[in-house]
Amino acid sequence: MTAPEERALVREIEGHLLLAAARREGRTAAVRTASRLGWLTDVQREALEREFEAEYLALSRRSWQRTADRAEELGRTYETRYRALRQRLLACLLLGCAVLAAAGLLVVSTVA
Repeated sequence: MTAPEERALVREIEGHLLLAAARREGRTAAVRTASRLGWLTDVQREALEREFEAEYLALSRRSWQRTADRAEELGRTYETRYRALRQRLLACLLLGCAVLAAAGLLVVSTVA
């Protein structure tokens, strides 16, 4: 298995674990909410719990998507800034080399 395949597998496993944790959290919150409504029948309570869990999971997915979108946006922004900084650094380095070369030539020409 290559490194990219391994990273993809790890990401997939992490996704499944995140999803399982969100389902557990949703189910726990659903049970807690439904238990406060003592007048519900068992069928109504189960339906409420299913709906609550599904809504919780949908909310989690939207939150994860917003986080991923923002991370991608920040990655592009930092990549752009990094490239600009790298170009400026290279320009300064080349300018410094040119100044040193000119100074060296000036010293050599005055000595000779």
